[in-house]
Order: sequence, then C-alpha cells, then structure tokens
Amino acid sequence: MIEQLQQVMIYVEDVTTMKEFWINQLGFNLIEESLVDSEMHFIEIAASENSQTHLVLFDRAVIAQQSPELNLGTPSLMFQTPDATALYYKFRDQGITVGELVAMPMGHVFNFADPEGHYFAVKDDVKPINEKEK
Repeated sequence: MIEQLQQVMIYVEDVTTMKEFWINQLGFNLIEESLVDSEMHFIEIAASENSQTHLVLFDRAVIAQQSPELNLGTPSLMFQTPDATALYYKFRDQGITVGELVAMPMGHVFNFADPEGHYFAVKDDVKPINEKEK
C-alpha cells in the first residue's frame, strides 16, 4: 500500500545553479547534498522543514548515461501558497520569469520558470471576490 509521495526527481543541466535558485530565490530548505562516486551530484530540498514531499535535483546527463530508459522530462508540479498574489509580485520583483496571475473560482494561480526554462505552477485558496458579492 502506498502511503504518500515522498520525493519528486527533477533532472537538470546544472545542479549547482538550480540549487541556488530553489534555495536563495524560492526559499526552499536544503535537506541533503551529496556527491556519489565523484560523479552523481544531487540536492534534496523541501518547501519547509515540515514538508512531506521533497524535491531531488539530479544531473540530467549523469542519469541519462546510467539509466537511458528513464523519462527525464520535467514533472508538472503545482505548489500551494497562502497568498499567490503576494508571491507572484515577489517572484516578479526578483526577476523570476512568471506567467499571468489568474483568478480562478478555486483561488489564484500563476506559473514560474526556473533558470533552465522548466515551468511550475503555484496556487492559493483565496477565493476571488466577484462583482455580485460587493
């Protein structure tokens, strides 16, 4: 029986650059950094100390060589935040590429790109005020 999603692997071209992006710009926590057999460099990060799911950044070229059968595409991830609008402007002001901030019935959502052009989404549960409620 599966109980939860523990880790999501993200295959990147430059592990060090991506580490800096996720930690310094997005505020993720470093869980572990390892170099295995002086070849496989990986970084394990999490949105917070209490996050049940961690992201693991692996060097795409090394993984492709070791396991050519793997799909090395970037997973489509949706992150949760208490205030997507505030986070959108924070990311934009930091120079992070962001898509349009959209008000949906379930809350606000936008996407952002990492330095390698991988896109991820962020949403909140803040219900937009519609004109009838004013």
